[in-house]
Amino acid sequence: MVRLAAGEHRRRADTRACARLSSSLAGHRSWHAGGQHERGDRTVDERPDLRPRAALRPGPLRTGAIPVSGASPDDRDLLHFDLIVLGGGSGGLAAAFRAVEHGQRVALVEPGALGGTCVNVGCVPKKAMWLAADLGTRLEQAARLGFDLPMDRRVGFDWARFITDRQRYIHGIHHSYGERLDRAGIMVLPARGRLAGPGRVDTDAGARLAAPHIVLATGSSPVRPDVAGASLGAVSDDFFGWNAAPPRLAIIGGGYIAIELAGVLQALGSQVEMFVRDQRLLRQADAELVEQLQENYRQQGIGLVFGYDLQALRRDDDGQLQLEALDGSIRGGFDQVLFATGRRPNTGDIGLDTVGITPDGAGNIPVDRWQATQAEGVYAVGDISGCGLALTPVAIAAARRLCDRLFGGRPDAKLDVDNVPSVVFSHPPLAMVGLTEAEARERYGDDVHVYRSNFRPMREALAESTQRSVFKLVCVGAERRVVGLHLLGDSADEILQGFAVALKRGITLDDLHDTIAIHPTSAEEIVLMR
Repeated sequence: MVRLAAGEHRRRADTRACARLSSSLAGHRSWHAGGQHERGDRTVDERPDLRPRAALRPGPLRTGAIPVSGASPDDRDLLHFDLIVLGGGSGGLAAAFRAVEHGQRVALVEPGALGGTCVNVGCVPKKAMWLAADLGTRLEQAARLGFDLPMDRRVGFDWARFITDRQRYIHGIHHSYGERLDRAGIMVLPARGRLAGPGRVDTDAGARLAAPHIVLATGSSPVRPDVAGASLGAVSDDFFGWNAAPPRLAIIGGGYIAIELAGVLQALGSQVEMFVRDQRLLRQADAELVEQLQENYRQQGIGLVFGYDLQALRRDDDGQLQLEALDGSIRGGFDQVLFATGRRPNTGDIGLDTVGITPDGAGNIPVDRWQATQAEGVYAVGDISGCGLALTPVAIAAARRLCDRLFGGRPDAKLDVDNVPSVVFSHPPLAMVGLTEAEARERYGDDVHVYRSNFRPMREALAESTQRSVFKLVCVGAERRVVGLHLLGDSADEILQGFAVALKRGITLDDLHDTIAIHPTSAEEIVLMR
């Protein structure tokens, strides 16, 4: 009998496990919606190839991996990797790709479409809808500026045709991910994964994986409020499946999702009313800009009801939806009700208890500044990490820095959460980086200096629109160091990025004043404020 070396035992065991895994996943639903799509004159099959690729053919196990030689028959079924990632959204994909750049063997476990919330029911389709709404508004202005367009009615919008184009764009992203994953040699398992003890992950398709490092990146999901009849309402995920704008819509909530969808739907033909528990929109934004945003929304025809506590949702005899408040008042006649009242981390059934991780009261996984959880070798990035910044670029940055630290020889690499720029895609957009005026005064007291510009952009003035923009600088100290920049207006989303870099580098008011303005633009207001 020929005696195999321990490494050969492992190679053969992993190859047999790959073959069994490929067999067990046969017929499992595709990792891309639809599995195939047409590209030019050929059909492209996007279903994952789970055969062992060259990059996955096991070599010597790296330190920390569970050995196969001498193990039980069950352990011989294990597939060994350097890193296992649970979740194929922005954070999970970023971790997988960066780890491969550092020469690691990676398995990515994702039961749904690649890209997670952002690509499928978040940033990407939302921005596409925002662009359509913005274009509609500009067409209305064009009619006032001499273009041969109807001024007495809205320009027609084919919602279904636009959705087809939107989904084609998203499908292209899916295909791009598939090609990148294949080139990188990352094994993608289209299944639901669950921690099964230290260094272990099991999937509902029968795969059993082992790695010394596991990244949790399972994202979050929208929630409905705990009120009677909540099932009659929709959430943001449902919105992206609508085939038309509802004639009359109630939105429950006053955060960024509520604001963005209200602006989109009002511009695309709905009559929108927002019902907000607080006394203002967008608690985290600068109050002065929010006040102007609220006024802009009222001028666009969006109804704003503040201090509203929903008690129940019901359908009347005519099939319309009614809202009942805690005070007993009834608001009715809605074709649809959309809840934008928060999101919950997807941490309920991923086996946290098997490694000793206890989520907080909101379901977030506590992590330190290195993204490490309570369990050795287990890390969390993105919406589930409870960092308070549920933003796609933050998840990507956290994942990349984590893998640079684990595999790339950068022991000090970690996410910097100071001065993270963000944008609310309202109409017009609201962009912010750094401290609000209130936050700055709380931190620095009387040593705060505020500069602002409230103006009507040229296009609004030409079209005789009453919509206004507000730009605001928050500075501290005698040197007037900029600690906050807040923009409400057209192209604020594009203007902010460069100034965010400058703010992070310690720009002062004098630096802005020393910069020649580009005229005539809205952006010049930033360097001219005094």
